[in-house]
Amino acid sequence: MRLLLDTNIVIWQLEGELNRFGAALETLKAAEEIFVSAISFVEIAVKASVGKLRLSEDLHERVLESGARILNVAPEHGLGIAELPLHHRDPFDRLLISQARRERLTILTSDAHFAAYDVPVLFASA
Repeated sequence: MRLLLDTNIVIWQLEGELNRFGAALETLKAAEEIFVSAISFVEIAVKASVGKLRLSEDLHERVLESGARILNVAPEHGLGIAELPLHHRDPFDRLLISQARRERLTILTSDAHFAAYDVPVLFASA
């Protein structure tokens, strides 16, 4: 299985909080490839700029050390958003969904909104 991590999963993994999601850890261990979107770095930086998160200076290195590959944003990923129904308005989530669809990835998330879209989803739950 090839996984694209939702930003919340990236944050939990780097903070050591993913341990409370046993099934999610097993899914990560069993994955053939794990991707973190460049968009997740943008989302984390935006949340840090408004005080919702603390931005780790070594975020990029820590993601790479985790074994994940960075999925860059391509024009077709952005344009793919136009094909998505408007189930919710979060632009970061919608871009992740578009990337997963285009790259044939399964998204690992805890966000129930992802289930409404035509993309394979695995849910991390405690």
